[in-house]
Amino acid sequence: MKAQHARGKLTARERIDLLLDEGSFEEFDMFVEHRSTDFGMEKQKIPGDGVVTGWGTINGRKVFLFSKDFTVFGGSLSETHAAKIVKIQDMAVKMRCPIIGLFDAGGARIQEGVAALGGYGEVFKRNVVASGVIPQISVIMGPCAGGDVYSPAMTDFIFMVRDTSYMFVTGPEVVKTVTNETVTSEELGGAKVHTSRSSVADGAFDNDVEALLQIRRLMDFLPANNTEGAPHWPSLDEPDRVETSLDTLVPDNPNVPYDIKELILKVVDERDFFEVQQAFAGNIVVGFGRIEGRTVGIVANQPMVLAGVLDSDASRKAARFVRFCDAFEIPIVTFVDVPGFLPGTAQEYGGLIKHGAKLLYAYSEATVPLVTVITRKAFGGAYDVMASKHVGGDVNYAWPTAQIAVMGAKGAVEIIFRQDAGDADAIAVHTKGYEERFMSPFVAAERGYIDEVIKPHSTRRRVGRALAMLASKRAETPWRKHDNIPL
Repeated sequence: MKAQHARGKLTARERIDLLLDEGSFEEFDMFVEHRSTDFGMEKQKIPGDGVVTGWGTINGRKVFLFSKDFTVFGGSLSETHAAKIVKIQDMAVKMRCPIIGLFDAGGARIQEGVAALGGYGEVFKRNVVASGVIPQISVIMGPCAGGDVYSPAMTDFIFMVRDTSYMFVTGPEVVKTVTNETVTSEELGGAKVHTSRSSVADGAFDNDVEALLQIRRLMDFLPANNTEGAPHWPSLDEPDRVETSLDTLVPDNPNVPYDIKELILKVVDERDFFEVQQAFAGNIVVGFGRIEGRTVGIVANQPMVLAGVLDSDASRKAARFVRFCDAFEIPIVTFVDVPGFLPGTAQEYGGLIKHGAKLLYAYSEATVPLVTVITRKAFGGAYDVMASKHVGGDVNYAWPTAQIAVMGAKGAVEIIFRQDAGDADAIAVHTKGYEERFMSPFVAAERGYIDEVIKPHSTRRRVGRALAMLASKRAETPWRKHDNIPL
């Protein structure tokens, strides 16, 4: 215990006590020991074998969990250690309850060889079986390597603790041997790397206590499984609350940015928004909120970063989030202000076409209620991708400031009237005419692509009413073994 505390970490059982409701934890397999007899292991047997497993409640709702104990064989996974986790995974699926893994481990137990690898394989298989059936949350609270990063990678969300947690397939020593690179654990797989560069982790917290309290908060947003629907919590916030400040949120100059999070916070219940992957691809914002007490997933372009443009990273980030919400019957609210896809060789060489297609695919296959609000720009293919009526949007609103077109007026006019390219006055006249004809939400509304042009201050009420109307939505899709999303 002292060693854990000296590293700034809590023990496996202290973590469970913080995460679960007081007195709710029921432990399984406390007396399980490993069966290895190689390398003198028969003389080192510790009950529990490096992982604490069981079930309990978070705000009264049942969850299963396992918490790896770094003080026992470095938290390394043995055959029996894996069997304890597998038992919990199987029970969680049978009971249709979320499962949370608290990781603080050193990978496979080398003394057991292939038996440990077999144990990992059993865990991995169950991660896949449970995917889309129950929420799976991983919290990385110490050094994790090898199999202890692949299991979290197949779960729905991964959170880390800054300065004390690391994730890598191979550690700094192996990297030095194989590639001759000298790198620290933090540089190789710290929280900053995985939240801002690799996108492996969905968030990071300053210490164990904050991490566990925030996981409790996240669990309040999530359904127990894929059939129960989003949870409903009492809310003191008025459904028809008017936010007059939203009428002036969008600047008069279309090239001036504004913070889309202001809109999100003013629409959701009690300004309570749990953002996911905040440090990665900031040009799109994703996370959970509630409207009239029920969870919604929110996807929003962020004009403050790269003008809200869609690039490869933003597309992947949003696509994964949309697919999670769809798997667990969480309605999705999309706020659109997107000038298009990011041009350039780096994006094209990096597979922008395929990554952009992931988001298009995710929205198109979604059968949950989809409510879309276009606040300003919705240009080109990005208009289609962002939960437009054409790919399955159920209720599509626009603010009076919305501009829906193939591209910006200036660029469009320079192509259409290229014969007047040298005549500034003629271009100005053409630009004004194009703006009046195409840069208005009423053109899209004429065709039914926008259901209604709404006043910004009424956004919360209109979105809430749309979601209430869509609550009984049932969408039928043709039978198939599974889809083939462009990965």
